[in-house]
Amino acid sequence: MSNTETKEAPYKPTSPNSKLDFESVWEYAPAPQDSDFAEIKERYELFIGGKFVKPSKGRYFKSTNPATEEEITEFAEATQKDIDKAVKAARKAYEGEWSRISAKERGKYIYRIARMLQERAREFAVLESMDGGKPIRESRDVDIPLVAAYFFYYAGWADKLEYAFPGKKPEPYGVCGQIIPWNFPLLMLAWKIAPALATGNTVVLKPAETTSLTALKFAELVKDCGLPEGVVNIVTGAGQTGAEIVNHKDIDKIAFTGSTNVGKIIQKSLAGTDKKYTLELGGKGALVIFEDAPIDQAVEGIINAIYFNQGHVCCAGSRLLVQEGVADKVIRKLKDRLETLIVGDPLDKNTDVGAINSKEQFETVNKYLELGVEEGADIYQAKCEIPENGYFIRPTLFTNVSQSNRVVQEEIFGPVLTVQTFRTADEGIEKANNTPYGLANGIWTDKGSKIFKVGSKMRSGVVWANTYNKFDPTSPFGGYKESGVGREGGMHGLAAYIKN
Repeated sequence: MSNTETKEAPYKPTSPNSKLDFESVWEYAPAPQDSDFAEIKERYELFIGGKFVKPSKGRYFKSTNPATEEEITEFAEATQKDIDKAVKAARKAYEGEWSRISAKERGKYIYRIARMLQERAREFAVLESMDGGKPIRESRDVDIPLVAAYFFYYAGWADKLEYAFPGKKPEPYGVCGQIIPWNFPLLMLAWKIAPALATGNTVVLKPAETTSLTALKFAELVKDCGLPEGVVNIVTGAGQTGAEIVNHKDIDKIAFTGSTNVGKIIQKSLAGTDKKYTLELGGKGALVIFEDAPIDQAVEGIINAIYFNQGHVCCAGSRLLVQEGVADKVIRKLKDRLETLIVGDPLDKNTDVGAINSKEQFETVNKYLELGVEEGADIYQAKCEIPENGYFIRPTLFTNVSQSNRVVQEEIFGPVLTVQTFRTADEGIEKANNTPYGLANGIWTDKGSKIFKVGSKMRSGVVWANTYNKFDPTSPFGGYKESGVGREGGMHGLAAYIKN
């Protein structure tokens, strides 16, 4: 053998210049989460007045597991008569027992709900992943713990409202109609129900038609905890059911989380009425990466910002803005990192990216992928294997896009990231703000002064610095422009449910 023959340099995982070599260094064995213990009924009725009741017209709709396309169960479809019944039950509870008990007792009920959620956390996490397609790690470690935390937080405020609003005598609105989306079913339920109950209101809540399972499981929990009948009513159905809630004359407050288009329809419906409302709508968040940012940390932040929950996040960081000096490096590292993501069974603890929530959303995301290519963008997708059945899309990023491209301007609500560059901070701010939305943005930089200077000029309700998608019950959340009206979380979330 020749002495001049050279050997290939070994891969060193700790080297900053090494390309990630995921397959040869790491090998994961399947780690399925047992789901046999989670009880799912063949059919779920409406929860009205503390009881499960059949729908007036006897209609039901099926619910499928997006990872397998198999039917899970079926839910009752509430129509106008059912909504009227639920509102009457909520009104009766509001004017009766719920208004007579002390604020301290209200807090005890909310606290009891939080504790029972913790006790059944494993069950709720599994059902959330089966019904919605999100990885079990996210349901287990993010969704369910946050749900309990929001109930604990508002339980503490129930008897302290005078301290939250000094100089005022806070009074509840009465009956609140609440409509929640499919991306965080139980967490959005907590955002709505916990502050409403803490301030003395009663509720009629409609979960999304594709993810109603955990809401009905929550109804079982409400019944078990002894909450007075009619304080919480949960009705299932599609858009028409939600419209019946919005238009019901005996509802005092509407709280909606969902698409901007539906939010506009609700706003028009409520015009000329005395109903109060909060709307948490869509977003097109920008992640602004400066040259002085810790690049590896920023790449992890990008992954969390857009591929968390398959990109089914209203505040997802779906627009990446990178300062030119580090753009090539960030894109290279980002592409390498995409190859390490595991797309597959949501109930496998190794899975990073689960199933798209529904067939309809799967088709919508794919249409945007085709549109991005038609607009002239360069598409890059992870080369990972995906299951043959179910609604799965590989993590995707578009480069060579312009500000006017529809994939840059419109909310895709899937695992799709667009990449643009900027030279100066002012240019980065201008591009970040050049969108109809204003829900959330992120900044990565090593300079604290830059965080405050740039962040203060961003027209969005939330600005995360050197992190993303961090939520806390004490912190308000909401947007500007077409991203909504009002705030949820923190004392702002309490204020949304009291008469000022």
